[in-house]
Amino acid sequence: MKTYVFGIGGTGARVIKSLVMLMSAGIDMHTDEIVPIFIDPDNAAADLTRTVTVLRSYQIINEHILFTKDVEDKFFKTRIGEPISGFKMNLANVSNGTFAQYMNFGTLSVENQALARILFSDINWGTMMDVGFKGNPNIGSVVLNQFTRSQDFVDFAANFQQGDRIFIISSIFGGTGASGFPLLLKNLRGIDSKLPNADLIRNAPIGAITVLPYFNVESDADGRHIIDGSTFISKAKAALEYYEKNISGNNSLNAFYYIADDINKSYAYSEGGTTQQNDAHLVELLGALAVVDFCEIDISLLDSASGKAVNPFYKEFGINEGSDVLSFLNFYDSTRRLLQKPMTQFILFCKYMDEQLPSSKDQAWAKGKRSFDENFFKSSFYAHLSVIKKAYLQWLQELAYNQRGFAPFELAEMKKDVFGLVKGIVPSKVMTLKSNYALFDYRLSGIEPKISNNLNVEARFIELFYQATEKLVNEKKLA
Repeated sequence: MKTYVFGIGGTGARVIKSLVMLMSAGIDMHTDEIVPIFIDPDNAAADLTRTVTVLRSYQIINEHILFTKDVEDKFFKTRIGEPISGFKMNLANVSNGTFAQYMNFGTLSVENQALARILFSDINWGTMMDVGFKGNPNIGSVVLNQFTRSQDFVDFAANFQQGDRIFIISSIFGGTGASGFPLLLKNLRGIDSKLPNADLIRNAPIGAITVLPYFNVESDADGRHIIDGSTFISKAKAALEYYEKNISGNNSLNAFYYIADDINKSYAYSEGGTTQQNDAHLVELLGALAVVDFCEIDISLLDSASGKAVNPFYKEFGINEGSDVLSFLNFYDSTRRLLQKPMTQFILFCKYMDEQLPSSKDQAWAKGKRSFDENFFKSSFYAHLSVIKKAYLQWLQELAYNQRGFAPFELAEMKKDVFGLVKGIVPSKVMTLKSNYALFDYRLSGIEPKISNNLNVEARFIELFYQATEKLVNEKKLA
């Protein structure tokens, strides 16, 4: 079973990045394969580039691991599919030029030009589209309507199978997400019957999360900024009214998730491109959990008929206790159980790679029956693993220092208190003279001889560290 996850605009890309971080840590996705598809006219968007980078590394790592019956590993377990090359739907005629050029405004009759000027302002007509729609969903709703005619959409339809699901991620307060979400949903539920698997797609389980304002952008005293953060709330309200009538009002979705935050950090102003690189945010992490929740819903509860959900769900996310900076303790038990153990295991793995591994290559675990030699540590596999390691630690750092912050771990190097990294938890004592990274090496060396000989070196390495971190988390009672 596959779950197609459409990420629309910058928020869509960042939520999918958080999803990849959780999948790397081994969170149970309740689906065999996640298929990310991005819809964004901004080909140079830094947030999208960062997400595609980790997707690529994840794919390569996953391809080296066979999850047979003798494998306990959950790190990198869920496959990532790519029926569309580069994960991104191509949009024609948006790389260079204005909205007026896209619409061939100059070729319109005088009467039609007059009508067009009523519908769109002069600023709209002059908007360059190579970095997105700059907070203008009215432009986006025109330009994005083309993607269903693309070969990429045909390829998506051709790959869709019975039992597959669809999930859509978008923001409601910008331009690309606010316009792209209802358009995509409309074209899925009302798909052209001539396309492959049209009936399957029309009645497929479809979920979505709409992300309400959770950040702001720096204001401009002289009014030259095209994107105005002071309009985010009013745009969100207008979009919600539309969604009430045209999405929830006609049962278009099987599950509809809402999330927002009233603590808004102001990011440096950017209209897109390489300068649009927002720090990871708690809302994006929780948005990724909406995908997990949707995949977990029993298929019998997601029936659709004639393009309409039979029994739609509507969900919001809440925390147990509010604070400007959250830890695992602020979540309800169900969320803590979902996140704390896999995230703790994976940060132990990443911090070991970062802080200790170069000093431990002569340990028994590395020199065992099938050693991990320098060729392995110089391999492309290990290079991609290092990409994920760096991305995970940076992601946690960004989450911790954003507003609202999520800081469940002590991220600084603590070689004298390695297992004291989970905030709010005092690690249990273990009946051994070993401690800190010496204990970590001791557990690795004890587990290594028990790892199956049938695994390749890459799978053995991941399996070894999964089992060791699981044992350490359990015996230290870190989750």
